[in-house]
Amino acid sequence: MGQNTLMSTDFNFPGQKSVYKGKVREVYTLQNDLLVMVATDRLSAFDVVMPKGIPYKGQILNQIATKMMKDTEDIVPNWLLATPDPNVAVGKACEPFKVEMVIRGYLSGHAAREYKAGKRMLCGVPMPEGMKENDKFPEPIITPATKAEKGDHDEDISREDILKRGIVSQADYEVLEKYTRALFQRGTEIAAKRGLILVDTKYEFGKTKDGEIVLIDEIHTPDSSRYFYTAGYEERQAKGEPQKQLSKEFVRQWLIANHFQGLEGQTVPEMDDAYIDSVSERYIELYESITGDTFVKADVSHIGERIERNIFNYLNNFQ
Repeated sequence: MGQNTLMSTDFNFPGQKSVYKGKVREVYTLQNDLLVMVATDRLSAFDVVMPKGIPYKGQILNQIATKMMKDTEDIVPNWLLATPDPNVAVGKACEPFKVEMVIRGYLSGHAAREYKAGKRMLCGVPMPEGMKENDKFPEPIITPATKAEKGDHDEDISREDILKRGIVSQADYEVLEKYTRALFQRGTEIAAKRGLILVDTKYEFGKTKDGEIVLIDEIHTPDSSRYFYTAGYEERQAKGEPQKQLSKEFVRQWLIANHFQGLEGQTVPEMDDAYIDSVSERYIELYESITGDTFVKADVSHIGERIERNIFNYLNNFQ
């Protein structure tokens, strides 16, 4: 079928100061401390951007993130001001903290791989003996990562190292920890209402020019979080079966099965249209499961022009 996807943008807005292109998002910094964040349809796995985009992925991620920001703004302030287009979020420019706050409720993914390799400490946090993959931790653990530049891998770091190296001040870091735990608790409650378990996730924070610490970037999306289905979780654990999950993990598993893990010398396997469309359908299923809303596809016939027009309209009316 093959549909129009947004792989990159090259906009020029009034008062534009700079543009930053991340793995998936493109961020335009304008005068008056305004930030325009465009979610593309790029797909990143193992810190590598795949050659083809996934239809509606940018819209899905942007709409989940903005909905979750609205559902948590009573407990943690965030950067968001408006969503003038399904793929766009506009908010306050912030100085991002150079750490990602990863929080894990279960022994899954990277934590499980480290555990399997015999490690019982992750980012300076002890992990109990005798756990099986996907078991619940007694308490959620915070395992921060340093933010990588595009193309580099994020690296685990401990609270002690963050403070010792002065990456974040102690006073600020305590706020980050408090906000991370509060958001994870709320995310867990939201997920439970949808028959889901929020397994692990990451949050990113920044500081406004007024010195306020706010939540930035995406939140509780399938790109930044792992979800399990509550139904059958206990039975699958008891039998030692893999959990049914709602995350980007299905893409990672497909890549691994096709001999790609982002390692040197490996090439990204070819994704044909049928596979691309199946990934798009999975993302739509993720959206509907996570939000409880029916997904409404935006018009993608001229996706770049649509986004540009909607942003210009917003900026013209923004005072």
